[in-house]
Amino acid sequence: MKKKTLILITILLSVIYAGAIVFWHLYTPDYGLTVQNPGADNRPAGKERKADDVVIGEFFMHYADGEGRDAINRVSTEQRTEQRRGQWACFRGSDYTNIVRTGDTFDFSSDFPVLWKVESGEGHAAPAIYNGRAYLLDYDEPLSSDMLRCFDLESGTELWRRWYRSPMKRNHGFSRTIPAVTDKYVITIGPQAHVMCCDPTTGELKWVLDVQKQFQTEVPFWYSGQCPRIEDDQLILSPAGKETLMAGIDCETGEVVWQTPNTVEYKMSHSSVMPMTLGGKRMYVYAGIGGVCGVSAEAADKGELLWSVDKWKPSVIAPSPLQISGSEIALVAGYGAGGALLQVKNTNGKWTATITDQYKPSEGLSSEQQTPLLYEQMVITVLPKDGGGRRGKLVAYSPSNLRVPIWESAADERFGLGPYLIIGNHLFALKDDGELYIYKLEQKKPELVKKQRIMDGIDAWGPMAYADGYLMLRDERWVYCIRVLGST
Repeated sequence: MKKKTLILITILLSVIYAGAIVFWHLYTPDYGLTVQNPGADNRPAGKERKADDVVIGEFFMHYADGEGRDAINRVSTEQRTEQRRGQWACFRGSDYTNIVRTGDTFDFSSDFPVLWKVESGEGHAAPAIYNGRAYLLDYDEPLSSDMLRCFDLESGTELWRRWYRSPMKRNHGFSRTIPAVTDKYVITIGPQAHVMCCDPTTGELKWVLDVQKQFQTEVPFWYSGQCPRIEDDQLILSPAGKETLMAGIDCETGEVVWQTPNTVEYKMSHSSVMPMTLGGKRMYVYAGIGGVCGVSAEAADKGELLWSVDKWKPSVIAPSPLQISGSEIALVAGYGAGGALLQVKNTNGKWTATITDQYKPSEGLSSEQQTPLLYEQMVITVLPKDGGGRRGKLVAYSPSNLRVPIWESAADERFGLGPYLIIGNHLFALKDDGELYIYKLEQKKPELVKKQRIMDGIDAWGPMAYADGYLMLRDERWVYCIRVLGST
């Protein structure tokens, strides 16, 4: 009897559940529902946006609370310029060499003091310095926002920030670029190629540009690494989009002044546009995905594509082209690409570009991330991880022979993907774990004069910046400012 009862209950419950499921799928409630038409929620005009819309530069914060900040902000631009005139105004400095020509002296007898440090979003973007202020393009992961932050160089006090939401996933960090600064403008290019132009003193937004939308640009896999360049109040930009290879943007209005058609069909790389004078002509040189090109920078034919070459075209390229003579450019890239020598000629008004040498990373000048530098007939680099027995070392070559080293650092002096620059006659090189090495440069062999651990760093890859005795450097999460200037 019990067994029959259990069977009946089971059958009954099954029928009830099956009926409920059928009812759920077939029943459609109406209850007098009405369609909610656009505008019926009384939302203010102009507030509608799609989930992926980016309103570049829409938020601003001016830090004026507290006596210290008020005092800093009361100092006029003229006073600040008089007190601190030093500038590291853009990627590789104002003359594009990554060399500071100065008579500044350094005290190597004791450790350089860390004046201040500030936590940043994960990334490798580096600061620019201009008249006592430091500018950093950062990424706030909790807010999913790109943000331009302005600091007082001496104290590290944050003066203002301007930001905008730009949701994206971490991919070896976020921000990678260095702002470009003049007396009138500070311009940034974000990870998704959002361009923002602000007043460098007040942070007032002047104009914005969405490179992806305007030029139909495909942003590189590891986000934009192209640093802005300002010349003659024009932003020089290589969107490498569907129709436009390079463009000049008016820094006051944001209007496109000139553009170069993308007849070579390059795509955007992580490399930056480098101004050069080759064959007596001023031009902009760019290494894109697909090849290397030169575009006129002179008023008479500005924006005209002068030459291009596609024999050397790595699938990933971060370092920028380096001019090593009046007609030659050194090209380097990582991931096995190695290096190449490019020669540019002008014959009766006709420009030609030829790859005259090409080699593997272990066979000559190469670099994975940092752009080499030219100093006193030495081309200095850090060889990539596939550079053979010299991998990670500082190595110098003659511009006339990029295959045979002049000198190399010691076996235990390996720098990974860390940055380096020259101040006066000293080479400052940062290991990617945060240890700073300083060499007095000699033609035959550099002399190591100091090393100091600045941080217990992780991926300290961001380029360094120097002005007025202050050296700024960073790892993946922290930006440091140290004082290196000694007594004069």
